[in-house]
Amino acid sequence: MSNDINDINDINRSIDNIRKEMLKDFFGGNQDLMNSTIKTSSTDGKSSKTPMTKKPQSAAPAQGKPASQSGAAGKQGAANDTGAATSGATSKADEDKFAKATGPQKKPKQAKPEKTGMDDLNELVGLDAVKKDVKELVNLVKTQKLREERGMKTVPVSLHLVFSGNPGTGKTTVARILAKLYKEIGVLSNGQLVEVDRSGLVAGFVGQTAIKTQDKIQEAMGGILFIDEAYTLNKEGADYGQEAIDTILKAMEDNRKDLVVIVAGYTELMKKFVESNPGLKSRFNKYIEFPDYTADELISIFELNMRKYNYTYSYEAKLAIEKMIREREANKGENFANARDVRNLFESIITNQATRVAEMKNPSENDITTIMTPDLKEL
Repeated sequence: MSNDINDINDINRSIDNIRKEMLKDFFGGNQDLMNSTIKTSSTDGKSSKTPMTKKPQSAAPAQGKPASQSGAAGKQGAANDTGAATSGATSKADEDKFAKATGPQKKPKQAKPEKTGMDDLNELVGLDAVKKDVKELVNLVKTQKLREERGMKTVPVSLHLVFSGNPGTGKTTVARILAKLYKEIGVLSNGQLVEVDRSGLVAGFVGQTAIKTQDKIQEAMGGILFIDEAYTLNKEGADYGQEAIDTILKAMEDNRKDLVVIVAGYTELMKKFVESNPGLKSRFNKYIEFPDYTADELISIFELNMRKYNYTYSYEAKLAIEKMIREREANKGENFANARDVRNLFESIITNQATRVAEMKNPSENDITTIMTPDLKEL
């Protein structure tokens, strides 16, 4: 029996040590609060401790003692059992803090996953044929990369592209998405897009064009060099554009693994440009044609801008804007710039709206965000 008593004493000491450590963490090392909480009642000089998690048992009033005295003793025992100091040293705030520290912890909110390049591509308005071409190209490149990693034979795939079509048809946007996609599948190391035109490549003196072009190539390493209106590099007569073309072709040959070049411009002019140089023709054998947007697609692009910048419009203004866009699309000429024209229309409308709102003494939030029919004047 003495062994059993010793075992019980060992257990009590272990519980007491654990309790002290928990209180030490809770009170931040404040010894006075700890001592006051650990204080126990004693009988005949022997300590009687109760585990802090144990709830006091209700007891009938002791014989010969008033019920009020017995109830007071029960309350005193409850205070000891819950770890509260008999002097009231712990407060409700302390108890709440302890419960929060020892209770189940809430999981932190997870951030929304970043959109992939394919998500960005699918969200574009229209361009169904372009999306199909890009997806097929990415799948082909991805599969060839898997074959290479597993030691299989691979089919050489040219990543350099010709984007042809009228202005404002999404060529630059798709090029930026493609750079992101190539990085995601491990084809490019950085995935940035460096956009440039003739003015960013050609200098006015002999020898300077190569240096200027090489700077842009270095900036694009690990990503895509996007040359807009590339056909302007190929002018007749004495011109330094050919020097830029030669520098680009050499860079494409020397950096096959980590540089992609996309040339873009009007369809017919781009065909003449590529066919004018054997080096260009052999390296640019994949064309992606960007068609003009339909009237419905242009209206969707306008609405996308409205949502993006937190604008709305009255029903009358909505109908008037849709009619305006349909008329412009139906009567478009050679210089019609598709989504770019819609963007310009949007900026003109919000400029008119800003002028109207600025004349108000105390405009409401609705006034600031709503497009009205007066904002469409002279457009």
